Amino acid sequence: MRRNVQVLLLVLSGAGVLHISLLTDVCLRFVKEGLRPALVLSGAVLVLLGLVAAARDGFPYDRRPPADGRGGAGGDGCHGHDHARGPGIAWLLFFPALSLLFFTPPALGAYTAARETGAPSQGPVRDFPPLPEGSPVPLTLTEFQLRARQDRSRSLEDRTVALMGFVTPAPDGGWFLSRLLVSCCAADSRAVKIRVRGAVPPPADSWVRVTGRRHPGPASREVAIDAEMVRPVPEPVNPYQDSAPPPTR
Repeated sequence: MRRNVQVLLLVLSGAGVLHISLLTDVCLRFVKEGLRPALVLSGAVLVLLGLVAAARDGFPYDRRPPADGRGGAGGDGCHGHDHARGPGIAWLLFFPALSLLFFTPPALGAYTAARETGAPSQGPVRDFPPLPEGSPVPLTLTEFQLRARQDRSRSLEDRTVALMGFVTPAPDGGWFLSRLLVSCCAADSRAVKIRVRGAVPPPADSWVRVTGRRHPGPASREVAIDAEMVRPVPEPVNPYQDSAPPPTR
């Protein structure tokens, strides 16, 4: 790989990082929201370094021989430029650089969530604040699960709630409403899953809003909801943030 191609790769990589972090929200499919400024800064630095290298080296290189027919400082007829090549396999780096510009990868979904089989720890029983008035009450999957497992006052009893997440098929033919949460990036994601009962499974990975009541049962067993209504919703901008469903219009 020639020097001028290396510079082009540097600029393309920086432009791709800026595209997913500054111009779009695609970066939220890789990292948490708080890391967006670091990505913007990294992309800007890569583009700046590429432009500085191009200006310093006279990009594209002038390969015309000097007027007197002699070579430059290196005696090779190329004005003393170092035309050492990098390894040929480096050309493969263009694929991830271009993919950041032209390809939008999907967020992690049902395939990842289905492979988490361990149940969360029970946790201490404690008092939760009362649920707000109104019906249904929008909750995150995490809050619904914590209240089902740990709330001494049983605030979920006889209350209709609304949850939102993506569909994860279960091995027994049922399905879960799921969210993937990240601490830093998609590589450290963990799943929060609520079993949905009384509704036909929608397509895997589709985002839905489920309205219903907590399925009765011991807190030590899996947390489930008896669905009264299931309807499709758009995928949220930040799929790794466990947010409550917005109010219906």
